Parts: sequence; C-alpha cells; structure tokens
Amino acid sequence: MHRAQTLHRAHFDPNAIETASLLSIKTGGCPEDCGYCSQSAHHETGVKATKLMGTEEVLAAAQRAKASGAQRFCMGAAWRSPKDRDMDKLCDMVRGVSELGLETCMTLGMLSPEQVARLKAAGLDFYNHNIDTSPAYYAQIASTRTMDDRLDTVEQVRKGGIRVCCGGILGMGEAEEDRIAMLVTLATLPAHPDSVPVNLWNEIEGVPVQARAQAVDPFALVRIVALARILMPASVVRLPSPRPSRPIGQIHRSRRCGLRGRARPTWRSLRLWR
Repeated sequence: MHRAQTLHRAHFDPNAIETASLLSIKTGGCPEDCGYCSQSAHHETGVKATKLMGTEEVLAAAQRAKASGAQRFCMGAAWRSPKDRDMDKLCDMVRGVSELGLETCMTLGMLSPEQVARLKAAGLDFYNHNIDTSPAYYAQIASTRTMDDRLDTVEQVRKGGIRVCCGGILGMGEAEEDRIAMLVTLATLPAHPDSVPVNLWNEIEGVPVQARAQAVDPFALVRIVALARILMPASVVRLPSPRPSRPIGQIHRSRRCGLRGRARPTWRSLRLWR
C-alpha cells in the first residue's frame, strides 16, 4: 500500500478526485448473455427493453449531472454493438454533452473502425469497454463473445485515438488469482488504459452470477486498487460510489493507495451492467 501511495503521489494530486456520472441511454434487451448483467435478454430480471433516448433528454440529464458536480458524463447502451442508423444521434449526444463543458464517455458494445472514427470526429473523449474478469474465468461469465472480442474492441478504440476506459468486476465467484490476472491483462496491453474502473458485484436477482457471487473483503479491494496503481502508475483507477453494503471506509482506504476517480449512476442507471 505504501508503494502504491508513493506512485499515486508521483502522478496525481493526492487530494483530488475525479467524478463521473453514468446514464443508461438504451436499457435492456441486450442479445449478449453476460452472466452479471440485468440488461441481458437472456435473463429474467424485470428490466424492460427501451428505445434509445432522445438527444435533448440525454442533454438534460447531463446538465443535472454537471450541476451535481460530475466532471465526466458516460452514456451506456445495452447493445452488442451500435447500428449504423443510430450513429448520427449518438454523435449529436457527444457533441451536446461536450458543449456543456463535461468530458464525454460512451459504452456501446463492440465497435467497427468506422464507428470509432465517427465518435472520435464528434469529440468523444473516452470509450468504456471492460474485460470483466481474467481470461481464464471469462467463459464462466459470458458465451456470446470472447475475451479476444473484448480486447479487439479496446485495441480499435486505442488505435482510433479515443482514450480507453477498461477494467472489470470483483465478486463474481472468481478467485484472487483471477483478479490479479485481470489486472495483468490490462497492464500488458500495448498501452495502459487511461481509466481503470474496479467495479464490485451488485446483487441482481435473475442473473447466473447471483448463485456464485461472493462479497469482496474490504481489504482485498484495497489490495486490488493498490496493485492496479503499481501495475499502471499513470492510469486513473475508479470505483463506483459507496452504497450501504459498501462502507465509505473502503473508499478512503482505496484513495490512500491509488484511487483517483469515482463513478455514480444517474436516475436511469441503477443496476450494474456491462
């Protein structure tokens, strides 16, 4: 932890923390079978599929997020990949949020090089595409796409000049070795992700992971944050906002060993997904 804190102070202001807000702009009906996700059409979770939100509605949510102190606004859609017919609206959202003075982020599933280029031209700052877990454990999490599919998208985004936000989820029944392997996978990419979100599994009835999920020990979380900082010294390590089951003390201990950012959901995004 001391080594992680020393590295953190060498790269960041230790008294500063970045804040981000996440909005689900297209909820439910996803064809992927990710075992942790309430938005998958494969699972009975009570989440109803919606259409892509209108641009003005998204911008109103972004304005509220900014007023609440968010610095970055992330827009997520429950897709395997976006359809080309939706790209004009998605690019309008990026431009509009950027004009509000917020950093922009999207998570839309897999992207083609052409889609990456369009989002880059619209001014997208970050693209989130998590690898979720270790390569060895990934088959226990999803079968409709592979770890290589995940990594290919991350590489497309990086090559397209958009900053990469890529991390995973803890507490899905994985071993400690899987958590370490996940971070090693990220740390050995051609370039470290600009942001590394470390998510904690949120209980969701109706998804396969629920049957084998295990709560993450607070000090195990702190060690993972510390390891992420040591392996990727200049990356922003992010945690979701505290919840009743996630004591604020976890956040404080994590900040001491390398946490830089926090993300919180908005009113349309209350369940862990993607």
